[in-house]
Amino acid sequence: MKKIIFRKLLMDCLIFFCLSLLGVSAIIWVFQAVNFLDIMIEDGRNYNVYFNYTLLNFPKIISRILPFALFFSFSYTFVRYEVNNELIIFWNHGVTKISVVNFFFWISILIVIIQIMLLSIVVPKSQEMARSTLRSSNVDYFEGLIKPKKFNDTIKGLTIFAEDKNINGDLKNIYIKKNNSKEGFQITFAKKGVFELKGNKKILVLYNGQTLTQKGKNVTKFDFSKSDFGLANMESHFTAHKKIQEQSTVSLIKCMQFLFGLKEYSIINCYKNDPRGAYKELIRRLISPFYLPVLILISLLLILNSKENIKYNKNKYLIYLMGLGMIVLSESLLGYVTDNLFNNSLIITLPIFLILIVYFIFIYKLKLVNRRL
Repeated sequence: MKKIIFRKLLMDCLIFFCLSLLGVSAIIWVFQAVNFLDIMIEDGRNYNVYFNYTLLNFPKIISRILPFALFFSFSYTFVRYEVNNELIIFWNHGVTKISVVNFFFWISILIVIIQIMLLSIVVPKSQEMARSTLRSSNVDYFEGLIKPKKFNDTIKGLTIFAEDKNINGDLKNIYIKKNNSKEGFQITFAKKGVFELKGNKKILVLYNGQTLTQKGKNVTKFDFSKSDFGLANMESHFTAHKKIQEQSTVSLIKCMQFLFGLKEYSIINCYKNDPRGAYKELIRRLISPFYLPVLILISLLLILNSKENIKYNKNKYLIYLMGLGMIVLSESLLGYVTDNLFNNSLIITLPIFLILIVYFIFIYKLKLVNRRL
């Protein structure tokens, strides 16, 4: 009977947790996808690049929302059980409160393992794939890229200005400057420009214009009535270097070995004179998940008092504030990571101390209740 009771309580917590996690993550993903529209519109990327990039950011959103969803879904379930007098069934069947705490503590350890795998494997890989999607793509949505009466320099080495643009997308009085090399450039003026697709390549057909080409000390000029300006293989000013958030956890561990002088490795973004970024990212992936048991233990404080207690509502809101404060603390402490690993020892060991403190609160409270009985 006890197994059935525990299973039902666990399933109610996990189902509500999964639904809230996916629901809130989906809402945030939609808002973020709208913000990413500039990848397609302002940076000239196509729809496939936009869709793949936004989709690959979904695991990162889930990892960020997980602590909030975990605490509030478990807290809501415990409150609902108390309000509906379902927790009385536990106590009437001989289930002790400390056994419930121990049960959910071990469940929280499993969730910690899942979060560590998510932060250490899935999120870095998806972020690296998202960045690679942009790095390997070309600027090919030029109709939306060029805006009238504005100097458009999104494309690397290319500046385009158009005085006007009609409803068909045709450009009027165009100025194009293209840097061919460090010692040369090309400037083109045209009265009209039309985008056309020839084969699989998109080109800008210019009419009635002039081109000036400078190479070294030589300047050449020629007039044209019609000229094709190729737009294939154009690149934007997108930052192509790999960020530390995209590094694999194995690479970060090798970075630690390099920083401690144990082995020699050549790792991107791993510098002995500036190790803070590597420390911070490794703590985020391997240490921050240990705040999850703290959050579950805080939510379990709700089972200590019955709803008949006059302080029940006050304690309930206090526990909500404690959980929210713990989430804020776990995120804000990452900003205090320093270059010295010894100075970071408090940040690394703090979640373990918090787990012990909250657990001893349970032991103290339950012993106090038993003495009164």
